[in-house]
Amino acid sequence: MLFNKLPDDLFLPLSGQNRHIYQSVLLALADQFFDEDLIDPFIAKDLVRSCIEETVVRLGVRRWVPEGEEEDGQEPPRSSAEYASRIYRRLVETGWLEEEQRIYRTYVLLSPSISFLLRTLVSISNLEKRSYGGAVLNVLSSLEAAINDPRGRGITLAEAAQTAADFSAHLTDMMLGLRELKISLAESSDAKEIVRNFFERFVEHILVSDYKTLKTKNNPFRYRRQILALLRELQFDPLKLEQLVAHYQQQFEISEVDAEARVHQHINRIIRIFESVDQRLATIDDFRYRLEKRVADTVRYMDKTTPGMAARLSRAIAGLAGKRDELIPQLDSLDSIGFLAPGSVRSPIRRRVEATPRVIHKEEIDPEVLHLRELFKQYKARREVTPQRIGDFVERQLAGRDRMHASDFKIDCIEDYICFSYVRHMASLGKKGRSTADRYQVEFNDQYISVADMVECRDFVIQRKR
Repeated sequence: MLFNKLPDDLFLPLSGQNRHIYQSVLLALADQFFDEDLIDPFIAKDLVRSCIEETVVRLGVRRWVPEGEEEDGQEPPRSSAEYASRIYRRLVETGWLEEEQRIYRTYVLLSPSISFLLRTLVSISNLEKRSYGGAVLNVLSSLEAAINDPRGRGITLAEAAQTAADFSAHLTDMMLGLRELKISLAESSDAKEIVRNFFERFVEHILVSDYKTLKTKNNPFRYRRQILALLRELQFDPLKLEQLVAHYQQQFEISEVDAEARVHQHINRIIRIFESVDQRLATIDDFRYRLEKRVADTVRYMDKTTPGMAARLSRAIAGLAGKRDELIPQLDSLDSIGFLAPGSVRSPIRRRVEATPRVIHKEEIDPEVLHLRELFKQYKARREVTPQRIGDFVERQLAGRDRMHASDFKIDCIEDYICFSYVRHMASLGKKGRSTADRYQVEFNDQYISVADMVECRDFVIQRKR
């Protein structure tokens, strides 16, 4: 089937010794034939020849290997025009380009199969980064359109299935690309080559553009549950399924049985892809972790070696081998003697473990607990001693007087007892109580008295300062 659509000699230019020249020429011609502003797919032969000649001049081609028996006896090209002429004839002979005569002018075109193949080769050459978020949103929007309007836009379900299949294939390609890169890095012993290949092939070509967003709250797969929920509801909605089958039957011009089978096939394909995406991403992340770990170890030890280090180590080992009986004691047990110091074994880098989602429930606190907390706060507030509270107690006891004896104090509660205990030592309240202590003067005498039948202390006189 493939050989009936492509010429037999199509890949001869890309398999010979001049393949790099043909590669650059085909990429330049792709810009001409796939131009968005191109209305007529037929391009004048002179324009194609000039494009090939410009590519030859840009490459600076100075070496040409004869191709085929007809070029064995010919001289090599001597100018850029001759290079362009031979390249153009070769592309026409192998089927890459087709000519069409219109009155007095010759036009060049690409057949549909060649055009599709060239676009594929260009995409492989570019290896553009893919966006996870864009693919997931395309699937979601197509599904919503098909479910909301199954009679008029049901065909978007097929587009969603194709987008999901392309996305799944891209995940597989990325995993295989990581594996191939890991093997190539393992075979290389040059540290600089390892680092260069890592950035050129992994960071620029394999790594997706929004890979970091997979580990954030803006993860594009946050729509995955919504996609699966829409598909599950659609599977048990016979009315919309019937409308989708009718729309498929009309659009694809197939029987009702085939349309129904295709609808269920597309639904099941999307469900399988998005249900298994976590396991596939875990596999990709495992490959990425091992690859980055190898490159990190290479960078870490790149500058650890100095010229002559191997010879110095060899001499040191040989010297130790000659004195092994003197330096290494006889070991009877390995319980207390270790060959390696604890710091010599480097612990591996810990892998990041994704936190599993959990449901947060609001805890209901027992009303009795809240009541006990409130009582404890009140108890703590009553026992708290502040300069302001002591000053209020003294003013309440003075009752407008300027002077009073200790025996005149009244103690009615435990709060009054605590404040009375601090009245005699207001100077010890510190900076916060300095303003309160400066308002009064306390004079002690040598007599001991009993205050309110609760406190026995030295008698004193407290007087308000003017």
